[in-house]
Amino acid sequence: MIRNLIFSIFFFTGIIIISLIFLPAFFLPQRIVLFGGKLMGYWTGFCLKFFLSTKIIIKGRENILNNTQFFIAASHQSMFETFYLQTIFNSPVFILKKELLLIPIFGWYLKKIGSISIKRNKVTKDNLGFFEEISKIIKDSARPLIIFPQGTRVLPEERPPFKKGASRIYEELRISCQPVAINSGYVWPKKGNKTSNKIITISILKPIMAGHPKEEFIKILENNIYEELNLLN
Repeated sequence: MIRNLIFSIFFFTGIIIISLIFLPAFFLPQRIVLFGGKLMGYWTGFCLKFFLSTKIIIKGRENILNNTQFFIAASHQSMFETFYLQTIFNSPVFILKKELLLIPIFGWYLKKIGSISIKRNKVTKDNLGFFEEISKIIKDSARPLIIFPQGTRVLPEERPPFKKGASRIYEELRISCQPVAINSGYVWPKKGNKTSNKIITISILKPIMAGHPKEEFIKILENNIYEELNLLN
């Protein structure tokens, strides 16, 4: 309990300080703000290691796609991956729920780094222009998209079917997908206390190349990620 409290105090204080330091950078080029995101990722890793004695293992770096356009589809069990994946991949563009952009300072940061918002489970004018927006980003930037196909944070044992958004991105953009399985929920669950002296494994799986029918793609993606999570458990 005490370690949880100390972790939370230092982690959130650090995130606020980094946000305030980079607040003036909101008026400067985007690359400067993106560096602040990487700092948040490294701070997250430091706090987990130092205060909760968490070991972070990264598997499959050799599977990361290079010199090509792709999007990342990652499992989502905690806040950890939202911050830490920015230290592994080239400042990914997040696809996230619109409500997050309303959070003071943090929401401004998400807008500045080019995050794409969507209203979940609703057909809106904004959502209909969703693929036009991400197509433009993919065309004009070397940054990969990142999406959490489970739709929200889930418990480590949960295996909900993946949302259709990932398959639509795959079909519309005709680019490869980089699957990532992360078992962070055993250390930092969406509810309850964090657990110390555990291992978080980030497993970067072999990419799913462009060209599959979208129905086949989503089955491959879901099976590959869940099979890897079962091994990590």
